[in-house]
Amino acid sequence: MRKLMIFMLTAVVAMSCDMLVKTKEQGELRIAFAQDQAALTRAGMAIPDTSDFILTICDSKGRIIYEGAYGDSPESMSLEAGSYIVKVLSSEFAKPAFSSPQFADEQCVVVPSGGVADVKLVCTQANCGIRLKVDPGFLTAYPDGVLLLKSSFGRLVYGYSEKRAAYFKPGDISLVLSNKGADEVLMTRNLEACDMLDLKVSVATSGGSAVTGGTGKKGSISVSVDTTRNWMSGHYVIGGDNGDGGVGIKDALTVAEALSSIGDEDVWISGYIVGGDLTSASASFSKPFSSRTNILLGPRSSTSDKSACLSVQLPAGELRDDLNLVDNPGLLGRKVCLKGDIVESYYGIPGIKNISEYELQ
Repeated sequence: MRKLMIFMLTAVVAMSCDMLVKTKEQGELRIAFAQDQAALTRAGMAIPDTSDFILTICDSKGRIIYEGAYGDSPESMSLEAGSYIVKVLSSEFAKPAFSSPQFADEQCVVVPSGGVADVKLVCTQANCGIRLKVDPGFLTAYPDGVLLLKSSFGRLVYGYSEKRAAYFKPGDISLVLSNKGADEVLMTRNLEACDMLDLKVSVATSGGSAVTGGTGKKGSISVSVDTTRNWMSGHYVIGGDNGDGGVGIKDALTVAEALSSIGDEDVWISGYIVGGDLTSASASFSKPFSSRTNILLGPRSSTSDKSACLSVQLPAGELRDDLNLVDNPGLLGRKVCLKGDIVESYYGIPGIKNISEYELQ
């Protein structure tokens, strides 16, 4: 009998805890890059794939809710109402390395009870870099010398023929000449995040100027900023708002931005054709398709959640002929820009109507 009472008490407690969990107020978190990509730089760096960025979401107590590739994260998350830290990195960066720009963003967001929190990621370069241009005369003067770039986080050997940029965490970075067992600091510069610096390193002539230091009998070393290729404070923005909010095709709104811009008219929206055959309750994300009048626009080519998408009404005529998935099944997964009006509901979700122009990408 006692065992039965204990069992029943345990069951009641378990049911009570389950009820408490279910009654906690929930909200929705949606994360996207403010734009697919935008470059404002003279550094000539390749645009990284945001799908590979490392996304971390923590609650107010520091507990990890999600950690993994941004491309693998869900389109939306149902979370307890409260504050969260959303952090994204293009890659880990612990010590100096060549050709390793790191881009990052970190935001604190409040998920409202019964509401939606939209996070728009805007990543800028989090580390800094230096590139040396070593004059051939330097090799002649110091054939056994080695140039080093050093910071408190580590150092890199910079070969005389090296053409890549060396990346460091922000802070003091020193250029050092190691020659015949002796090290000499030629210069030290404090660089901040986004700073990129080109330096000329040469051996000054006897009548030259701007000599910053000497080591050895063969000549004094001159270090100067190459102002013709100075990237200082030049920056690279991923997901930056560098345009006019959908006015032009280059400033097209992403799907996430469009979901927060209901009511805007005659604007450009960019996304991926991920499905069609819409009804108020469902959509199809795989071939074959049967409806020529609508398609589904997603934030990524792999999206398979209707609620994360925009429904698209295809007007009769050339545009419908070109974009419907019945006659053009190869468009599934293709990126497209559409110019039209963002409406509150079309087949049960926000949509795009009155399309006047489009461009496949």
